[in-house]
Amino acid sequence: MISSMTAFARRELRGDFGLVMCEIRSVNHRYLEPTFRLSDLVRELEMPLREKLRQQLSRGKIDVWLKHETIDNDVAEIRINHALATRLVAAASEIDKMTRHAAPLNAADILRIPGVVCPAQPNQQMVTQVALTLFNDTLMDFIAMRQREGTAISLMINQRLDAITIECEKVHSRMPVIMTHYRQRLLSRLQEVKAELNPERVEQEVVLFAHKIDVAEELDRLNAHIVEIRRVLNQEQAVGRKLDFLMQELNREANTLGSKSVSADSSLSSVELKVLIEQMREQIQNIE
Repeated sequence: MISSMTAFARRELRGDFGLVMCEIRSVNHRYLEPTFRLSDLVRELEMPLREKLRQQLSRGKIDVWLKHETIDNDVAEIRINHALATRLVAAASEIDKMTRHAAPLNAADILRIPGVVCPAQPNQQMVTQVALTLFNDTLMDFIAMRQREGTAISLMINQRLDAITIECEKVHSRMPVIMTHYRQRLLSRLQEVKAELNPERVEQEVVLFAHKIDVAEELDRLNAHIVEIRRVLNQEQAVGRKLDFLMQELNREANTLGSKSVSADSSLSSVELKVLIEQMREQIQNIE
């Protein structure tokens, strides 16, 4: 089963530890390029998470957000920095002695000073464990989406391969008709100029023409590439680069087929082949 390199997944958990949110998104890339944006409390997890990604993914530009937020509306969790508050009160008392009619320092003034009120630090071990579990669950959602996208791409590619097979059959079936038409046209021209008809010479011209427009080799290679692409699509590993190479080979054969075309039908089939190949190539750029 192939996987797309484009996907998105997001999860979050709330509890006594606060809010932990994990988000993973990716776009296509030649190699695996993960980027992590972690909160300070879970920054130590970067290396284990990076290794986890390497085990599960092989290509793509991956952005990972893993954030932790405390719950600010829980009054019981508010703590006072008593040492700082005591020093502030002592300093205010000293200043009060040095001045006359100084405004008294009340509790609200002290609480507004940065550092006096500080939220209680959550249990880091608990937050780390929750973040790791949440990341694993989010990664599974992320991989599942990549696989669903890959299934859709695989279906599209198989449809285009069916259409290419039909075009190849059209070209193959037209070759006897083209040969017959050429033979008749050659004889007609000879009769118009009243030239002596040499049967052997006519047959030689027909054979040379047949050799010139022979596309059996190109059609055989196109069919062989189609079989190989279908086989690669069923592999359980990263196949994006293989498929990209096979698209180049398909395009090469389609170009050769077009250069040997001597009829409007063959030319149209060559153009249609190139359109189908380009449609597949654009989708294959997103395959892992």
